Amino acid sequence: MAPRFLHGLVSMALKLLEICAAGSPRGREAHAIFRPARRLPISMLTVIIPTMNSERALVPTLAMLVPGAMNATVRDVIIADGGSTDATADVADLAGCVLMASRAPLAARLRSAAAVARAPWLMFLRAGTVLEASWIEETTRTIEDAVARGAVTSQAAVFRRAPRTRSPFAEMVALAASALRAPHPDQGLIISRLRYDALGGHRDCEDPESELLRRLGRIVTLDSAATGPRPR
Repeated sequence: MAPRFLHGLVSMALKLLEICAAGSPRGREAHAIFRPARRLPISMLTVIIPTMNSERALVPTLAMLVPGAMNATVRDVIIADGGSTDATADVADLAGCVLMASRAPLAARLRSAAAVARAPWLMFLRAGTVLEASWIEETTRTIEDAVARGAVTSQAAVFRRAPRTRSPFAEMVALAASALRAPHPDQGLIISRLRYDALGGHRDCEDPESELLRRLGRIVTLDSAATGPRPR
């Protein structure tokens, strides 16, 4: 039987994707991700998305996850909400996500979500982040490689920053600059539960997502690009 998350996401995508698609190049790109994956991996990922009044930003991110749910890469999606007063909870419910709403600080919400994750690997994403369609196959390959090398407790990965412009020269400059910058939470994070728990998860501080990335040290950057949330 297909998971509730899959049924809910398909329904949500059909009903809500037009919110972000109308007149939006990023929204139109989201429609192109509904392509069948070539592989049928085990359910290896729990996706955790922190939200706060993120009803519009959440839609393209959840829609982007549909192919991962359809080929069983994504086992479940947990929304770690900070007490939204908009329709974030409705979007999460329609998509079949697990909603964990709390007024606790961000780090505590992320740790709580990780504690109930059903998959052995975690993928942290911000609401509004959209990954290239190649993320499924590349993520699967990265996890399988870590398992094969016995690196489950030492490897973590983020997605490449998507260029903000289509100019070839500007893209080259952006790629060179990104190689010198520390990873940013908008790039997501893939980490095994074993390593996350060993590190103690996100720490209570002003920016727990960035602090965890710094604490991880060496992080693999995947070729699949992540387009981060639009600035408000």
